Amino acid sequence: MPMNKHDATLARLKSNLGLCARARALIFGTPMVCEALRSNKPPCLVLEAGDSSDNTHKRLTDKCSFYHIQHIRLPITGGELGAAVGKTSTVAALAITNEQLCKPVLATWRMLTESPDSPSSETKD
Repeated sequence: MPMNKHDATLARLKSNLGLCARARALIFGTPMVCEALRSNKPPCLVLEAGDSSDNTHKRLTDKCSFYHIQHIRLPITGGELGAAVGKTSTVAALAITNEQLCKPVLATWRMLTESPDSPSSETKD
């Protein structure tokens, strides 16, 4: 069965995240992401699984807002996010540390949100 545009773009986003993981440009897990946000060299983008808890969502949104880091809640589950970056467990949040690798992820996210059949869920400060 052929993929529709939304599914193909989502697959490209997961592929870009896998590339970031292979380049070791990711920080995994909510506590580690929050710690990285407080560091001297914060990440350039924070991504959150769509099925993360309300507490995790609020924690990440507040931290990203305070430190002026872009935060995106993805329309995929923690299991899918973990699989995309090569983890066997679920991943509620991850952060991209390399600015050059962040660009294709953001470009793919913009393509995904421009699609008329997908809801946008982005916080930018």
